[in-house]
Amino acid sequence: MIRGKREEHRVNRRIRIPEIRLIGPDGEQLGCFATSEALKRAEELGYDLVEIAPTAKPPVCKIMDYGKFKYEQSKKEHEARKHQVVIKTKEIKLRPATDEHDFQTKLRHVKEFLEEGDKVKITLQFRGREMAHKDIGEAVLKRVVAEVQSLAELAQAPMLEGRQMHLLLAPIKKK
Repeated sequence: MIRGKREEHRVNRRIRIPEIRLIGPDGEQLGCFATSEALKRAEELGYDLVEIAPTAKPPVCKIMDYGKFKYEQSKKEHEARKHQVVIKTKEIKLRPATDEHDFQTKLRHVKEFLEEGDKVKITLQFRGREMAHKDIGEAVLKRVVAEVQSLAELAQAPMLEGRQMHLLLAPIKKK
């Protein structure tokens, strides 16, 4: 057993309850049995005894092939994960005095990220006396928003934190 990750089902000898409700390998209810007797039945059939509902009174156990059961569970989890959409947040850093060519390059990257469906965090860094001209920084951020208006919507308005100003752009959902 891996540390931090506990096994979700008790199997065979790990079941220490004196009496259990037993379900057969075909899914039929067999009734209440002593755990030792249920374990003997499972071994005779060549299967494992797996605790399905530990909180029930008495706990419910099923005779099944535990390896096959775990395999099917992992397949179901994999299928569920396959249909999830993961949205990443990319970050682009600018300065109030970023030259035009550099600005256009970074803007092209922003557009690529938005077209891929990622959110984009734009960080404007102020250094030294640039803090006295926050209006220049705001103008740069407004220009970025205006340039990508057809691709993105403003998810978080420009916000000043210390020497940095942030804003978050989210791609417009396609219909």
